[in-house]
Amino acid sequence: MDKEMQFMQICDRVEAIAGAPIDLSAFPGAWLNSNPDTRGIARLSMTVANGSLSVQVFGIGPNGLIDWGEIGASVFTSSPVSRVGAGFTCRFDFGFAEARLQGMLMKGLLVLGQLHSFKDDSRRLNYFIREYFGLAHGRY
Repeated sequence: MDKEMQFMQICDRVEAIAGAPIDLSAFPGAWLNSNPDTRGIARLSMTVANGSLSVQVFGIGPNGLIDWGEIGASVFTSSPVSRVGAGFTCRFDFGFAEARLQGMLMKGLLVLGQLHSFKDDSRRLNYFIREYFGLAHGRY
């Protein structure tokens, strides 16, 4: 290939909009798992401060929720010209394992892909799971 690539697909071939911030207003709040019998993530809390998104995760444990802590997330829009946040990624490293989360907002729901990798000698297999979360509205 003689020429340096400038785009990977035709939708990437657009004029960039410089300086406009990404609208993060759809992310903040408490997001609850739609599956009451989940054995994974029960809820997420997302906050925005200084134009950055943070995610706090709470997993199901034997004696209640396990707080994974809060971490910054990388935000993505739905296209190279959109200024509205549509998804995010973040990574939690626990030493013995790591969880990479990929969230996408769709029709008022958060679709959360989870990629879990084990780094210890437990011989547990890495796995992927997708779950759906709704924003807690606090109306009743």
